[in-house]
Amino acid sequence: MIAFRLNTRSGVPTYLQLVQQVRQAIRLGILLPGDQLPTVKEAVGQLAINPNTVLKAYRALEYEGLVMARRGQGTFVAQSSMPPPSEEIAALRLALERWLDRARKAGLDEESIAALYEDALRDSFKERAA
Repeated sequence: MIAFRLNTRSGVPTYLQLVQQVRQAIRLGILLPGDQLPTVKEAVGQLAINPNTVLKAYRALEYEGLVMARRGQGTFVAQSSMPPPSEEIAALRLALERWLDRARKAGLDEESIAALYEDALRDSFKERAA
């Protein structure tokens, strides 16, 4: 099951952060077809947010076809969601985890790591476009 995290300083609406986290978890194979998302009550208890925020996120995911709600049972990853990641993606994730470990050992905090990553990502796409 996914454990949601919120970044109150990101400027991204709470419901959209939840949507993005579920999309990413499906894309990376962390959530697989049939897996259950936290119930609204669980998410509200974990994050201390309004239940309507969770419902809005789940409705958006359902509209995209990524999840399906089962009355009285919860919300589940749809069978038609993205396929699990390939071995290449798993290898890339392992390399990234090693890089993150090196960054932490170098004294970078989470925000500094994110800034470094985002800067490199932007530069990478600028080079491609040129």
